[in-house]
Amino acid sequence: MSFWRKIAGLAARNLDEAECDVCPPGLPGEDPAFSTAVTALGAKLAKADGNARSSDYAAFSEVFQPGTGSEGNVRRLYQLARQTTRGFESYARRLQKRYHACPQLLEDVVDGLFYVATSDGVVTGDELAYLERVSELFGQSPLVFRRLKATHLGAEAGDPYVVLGVAHDAATEDVRAAWRARLSEAHPDRARARGLPPEFIEVAEAKAAAINAAFDSAMRERKALALQGAA
Repeated sequence: MSFWRKIAGLAARNLDEAECDVCPPGLPGEDPAFSTAVTALGAKLAKADGNARSSDYAAFSEVFQPGTGSEGNVRRLYQLARQTTRGFESYARRLQKRYHACPQLLEDVVDGLFYVATSDGVVTGDELAYLERVSELFGQSPLVFRRLKATHLGAEAGDPYVVLGVAHDAATEDVRAAWRARLSEAHPDRARARGLPPEFIEVAEAKAAAINAAFDSAMRERKALALQGAA
């Protein structure tokens, strides 16, 4: 997985000008401010679990591959930054300020950091808190972070969005449409119409109840998040 290659591909596409009209010109990987901030965030992530290892840089460089001729500088900055987690919020804020008009780019950064965190097979609570804070400082909604977390770590048991089969940060209209579609598929009346025995109807009723409960849970969460945002 090459982060820089992915970023280059993103920049090369015809992006919506309303999304990236004020982003710095050129490729992010060629922007010293961008590469410095990302390197520092990756290095301080390695320290977040309290056990920075020499192998951490290998995982970082696999994702955030430095450009030709800059590997030495990136490594030196990484080694310096990983001495402490202090200061990571400043780097995250700088990155958000510079690339706030490119939310997909900032999402790719968090995505890459998740990849680094999972490279040793274990993501600690401190690492997860670090990633969530970076996402928050990037201005991402909790639902975006939840989707990224589920992508790398798997969904939590009983996750309503998994039950509904829709992305955590999907538009509310799409969540409602998914609920209706799943409910229509699982409705007990369909089982009755096919002449299935009572046992099958009971299963359909339980599934429909789970779908309704998942939808209600998702709507409550979204309402709570909206109220928090308005506060």
